[in-house]
Amino acid sequence: MARNEKNNNWKERLNVVYSTNPDFQYETEATEEAETLPPTQQKLRVQLDRRNRGGKVVTLITGFVGTDDDLKELGRLLKQKCGVGGSAKDGEIIIQGDFKQKVTELLKQAGYTRTKTAG
Repeated sequence: MARNEKNNNWKERLNVVYSTNPDFQYETEATEEAETLPPTQQKLRVQLDRRNRGGKVVTLITGFVGTDDDLKELGRLLKQKCGVGGSAKDGEIIIQGDFKQKVTELLKQAGYTRTKTAG
């Protein structure tokens, strides 16, 4: 009943209907996440953004290099310290509201010394 559970995951075999080759092994495209750089090597950019947000202001932190888990952890820390909501995905952290100064100070306290404020 539990024959080759790893190769029988249908979600990994999407778009492969049938193969007549008995030795066929479906290869999944594994995307490698970049290793998280230490805070002192991160080049983060903090800026205010209003585009495509209905006129609302958000604080945008870009330039994070690392895993999604580390990005979300940093985003969670900043959201808690500012007491607002936001999101963290695709190398960007969005904090709702104008918290540019506070976010810059929090990042410096956390060891991110190469932060740059823009606009």
